[in-house]
Amino acid sequence: MTFNPIRKLLIIGLCTLFAATASAQTFIFTAIPDEDETKLVERFRGVADYLSEELDADVRYIPVKSYAAAVSAFRNNQVQLAWFGGLSGVQARALVPGSQAIAQGEEDQAFYNYFIAHKSTGLDRADTLVDDLRGKTFTFGSKGSTSGRLIPEYHIRQIFGEAPEDVFSRVGFSGNHTRTLRLVESGTYEVGAINYKVWEKELEDGNINTDDVKIIWKTPAYPNYQWSIRGDVDETYGEGFTDRVREALLALDDPKLLESFPRSAFVPASNDDYEPIRSVAEEIGIID
Repeated sequence: MTFNPIRKLLIIGLCTLFAATASAQTFIFTAIPDEDETKLVERFRGVADYLSEELDADVRYIPVKSYAAAVSAFRNNQVQLAWFGGLSGVQARALVPGSQAIAQGEEDQAFYNYFIAHKSTGLDRADTLVDDLRGKTFTFGSKGSTSGRLIPEYHIRQIFGEAPEDVFSRVGFSGNHTRTLRLVESGTYEVGAINYKVWEKELEDGNINTDDVKIIWKTPAYPNYQWSIRGDVDETYGEGFTDRVREALLALDDPKLLESFPRSAFVPASNDDYEPIRSVAEEIGIID
């Protein structure tokens, strides 16, 4: 059987096209939805543009609706890189062998939370959580959040010796830090926990009525947000790709883009940095 020369050229052309497509796969990343979605899309589209240029690759950001969805997308290889909180990063990396935390914000090395209260409580800032909190209504952020749930619950249990449901008259989950702030500011919940970066950014932007809501406690420091990358990206995108992504993130110095996080810079990170988070999550039963 002989091939028509034109047909043969078409087959060669298609094979070349498929090979080129395979070698130029889109590199996709996501982020936990810890703030208003509009802000997140603007921030991470900027990151996608930056990484596309630095990596000379097609890089795309896709938003997700929940922390669990971010972890699932990472596990299922729908995304290869993610901006996780401490807890979601621990959970995601455990599901994908060889995955690494490769960079964190400079401020994420010693992150902390604020507990905030509505003016109607009459609570003032203190060195610890006070017994007057008992019987108040309380909101966490997302159930899968480090600063919105894990760390606040840990300290509530440590200080009161009881579960949050036994300390407060009603416990809720707002979904993200921005909503926690709004719910406490409006008095829908009397007390809540928020990550300090969201509080400070909203305060700087003039979005907090400090007559209605105030900080009542600052937690001890802990490791938090980080960029995590799947353990198989070098097989898919070429040898050394993980190192190239790490180097690009560490080199990111666009003031506007960093301010949108907000972070002053990204610094190296490793899985071992987040062992305290894994331990706390195991201690209070969030992970096995």
